[in-house]
Amino acid sequence: MSKIIEPKILKGFRDFLPATEIERKRVIRLLEDTFEGYGFVPIDTPVLEYTEVLLGKGSGETDKQMYRFFDNGKRDVALRFDLTIPFARYMAKNRSDLYLPFKRYHINKVWRGENTQKGRYREFTQCDFDIVGTDCASADFEILMMMRRSLKALNVPGCTIHLNHRGIFNRFLDALGVREQSEEVLRTVDKLAKIGRDEVLRLLTELSSAESAEKILDFIKKEENFTATLDKLERLAGGPAEDTQRLREIYGFITQLGLEDAFELNPSITRGLDYYTGIVFETFLDELPSIGSVCSGGRYNNLAGLYTKESLPGVGSSIGLDRLMAGLEELGYASDKSSKTDVIILNMDGSLVGHYHKLAEDFREAGLNCEVYHETKKFGPQFKFAEAKGIPLAIICGSNEVEAGVVNLKNMNTRENFDGLTLTDAIKKAGELID
Repeated sequence: MSKIIEPKILKGFRDFLPATEIERKRVIRLLEDTFEGYGFVPIDTPVLEYTEVLLGKGSGETDKQMYRFFDNGKRDVALRFDLTIPFARYMAKNRSDLYLPFKRYHINKVWRGENTQKGRYREFTQCDFDIVGTDCASADFEILMMMRRSLKALNVPGCTIHLNHRGIFNRFLDALGVREQSEEVLRTVDKLAKIGRDEVLRLLTELSSAESAEKILDFIKKEENFTATLDKLERLAGGPAEDTQRLREIYGFITQLGLEDAFELNPSITRGLDYYTGIVFETFLDELPSIGSVCSGGRYNNLAGLYTKESLPGVGSSIGLDRLMAGLEELGYASDKSSKTDVIILNMDGSLVGHYHKLAEDFREAGLNCEVYHETKKFGPQFKFAEAKGIPLAIICGSNEVEAGVVNLKNMNTRENFDGLTLTDAIKKAGELID
């Protein structure tokens, strides 16, 4: 007898049971509708890229997390660790076939060999949306509005979008004389919410000095409102410049739309990836900030420079689908629907299977999801099956009903019966009950 292989999976990877996958698909459909409502179009890229394509614009830490190997042709390849760098390669390769500005969305899996924790896995799904080919406040603001609209479409409870500008921070580091350590400083500051002020202070002191570390922590401290915080940042960075003007312009859009409560200027938001050059943003669930940002991004004007000499400035954001769903589940907002079927046709008589399939087609033509129970069994097992899948309605039809040209409809949730209905009336009643 052959050895039974243990059905195990790798740490950080998951199987999805129907209820979870149904909810994931529902969320993805809502996001796709939202993205397309802003004129964004879908694309896709290979999951496997040449390693040299992916290296160099993530971060030293991210590069170490790549799933990298030599394939059968001895090529050095790796699984994509995000959707942004493959997109930059995509733009360079397909530029002649694309118009600018190009607005894309991409929803797919990525892989990182990092430590696993709640809402954080080694295989996970990102939902990216980007605008490439323009560098202006309007494009930055549209991404912010897409972030807000997407979370609103998903009925995500209270959340706040935090934004900042890397250019202002870099000017401040210039004035402080620690610009050479800017990437490490930015990554350290980005960990403030995770490791706390004291540990960030210690790490910053190692990078510069105790005095500089204290000044950096003062710089990233929020004031009483957006304008007061921006005024402080502008003063400490050396005065007005294009970066502070960009934030003032964006805040003007925010106030015009009356959305001051939805956005917050937060100088501690820097984003850990090296390719961000301008505005950056992160989004936190107000009721569960500990789970981390569920929607993050920023402007990356130099990313495509790895692959083309043409200037292709871009701005975009990404919703971490797995982290967002983990947060919603913890807060009790996730759906637990285990089936998309509206109606099941019970199998009372094996000689009527063809008729059952015809009934099912009629329900589908009317826009109701319908399935046939394939084997002729007693009602008990068939009801149990319907209940296990969460199917709300059942059609009962035997030879007497066929002869009379009627069916019986049963509400599986309330146990209410609607007997002797014509097919037209049964479809109408099912539609009413589903709504």
